[in-house]
Amino acid sequence: MTLALGSDHAGFERKEALKTWLESQGHAVQDFGTHSAASVDYPDFAHPLAAAVAAGAPPLGILLCGSANGVCITANKHTGVRAALAWLPEIAALGRQHNDANVLCIPARYVTDAEAAAIAGAFLGAVFEGGRHQQRVDKMGF
Repeated sequence: MTLALGSDHAGFERKEALKTWLESQGHAVQDFGTHSAASVDYPDFAHPLAAAVAAGAPPLGILLCGSANGVCITANKHTGVRAALAWLPEIAALGRQHNDANVLCIPARYVTDAEAAAIAGAFLGAVFEGGRHQQRVDKMGF
């Protein structure tokens, strides 16, 4: 699967490690930047990634910033994007299973590379359960 991946400067090093891990798992990665640890504004990377995911190409994305709040809020401004902030694998899986999340937001300053990989793995391995959850997702207003 091709995945969208992006971060600001606070998430850059974690993004690069996650990119390597994702590729080792057989995923193609479309890197939306940033491409260095120089200070940048997270919306400049979250908006293009979210627009691509909203258009379905690629179908899923992962964003990182220091707390993940900024990228999550920004991504959720896009119709059709359901961005979920997760700092544990279980939360990431529930974002997909119950909320049909298509963008995962990881707080780079609060997780290790190994934890970020586990969070991403749980997100990518989960499937939307539909059923009673579909009714709730429909009420989100996309």
